[in-house]
Amino acid sequence: TILANPPSTMMRAILSLAVVAGASAFAPSAPLGRVSTRAAVARGPRMQQMSEAIPFMPKPANINDSMPGYSGFDPLGFSDYFDIKYLQEAEIKHGRVCMLAALGMVFPEFGKLPQFASFSTNPLQAFYEVGPGGWAQIFVFIGVLESFSYEKVFYTDKAPGDLGFDPLRMSKDAATAKWYSRAEVMNGRLAMIGFSGMLHHAILTKQGPITQIIEQNFVPSGLGST
Repeated sequence: TILANPPSTMMRAILSLAVVAGASAFAPSAPLGRVSTRAAVARGPRMQQMSEAIPFMPKPANINDSMPGYSGFDPLGFSDYFDIKYLQEAEIKHGRVCMLAALGMVFPEFGKLPQFASFSTNPLQAFYEVGPGGWAQIFVFIGVLESFSYEKVFYTDKAPGDLGFDPLRMSKDAATAKWYSRAEVMNGRLAMIGFSGMLHHAILTKQGPITQIIEQNFVPSGLGST
């Protein structure tokens, strides 16, 4: 054994082992298994898709371009927490209500139905001139409509907004139905913004939108004076 040999023999053995170890460090190693490009791409990090509407925010995961009016806009993440079909139904419903409301803001300044002849053309004042019977009809109608809407959303396969009401047959074929579905959503969004603007100006000026335009009364009295 090494321990039985004199010190010179032990030193030669240690040096021989050191040379072998040093040489093995420079010896070529066994070739690594070849990794295909496809495997590398599949395992690599994926680039996050960004929203079309807000390029610096991630694309919403639960909405896509098959939905009418799709624009990739959901900055508050409602589609991550609520049923997407319910959200579509709510948007279409509010858009329809605001399209009627925008028309109702303008129409009284051109003409009134006989039973409303005494009502003010200021929408806010006319709001308080509606009697209890009128409000009862409005709330009953809303309740009935909401009950049908709830059942349709959660217990049927009908598309959002589909009430089976199409007297002008605008959805007679798939292409036409798709075009009008998108047009309704886009016009509904515009109506929601437009109605909100008209209501805001009515609060400030106490006038209807047409009177404001004719009189150019866009700034409330007292705000622009010095």
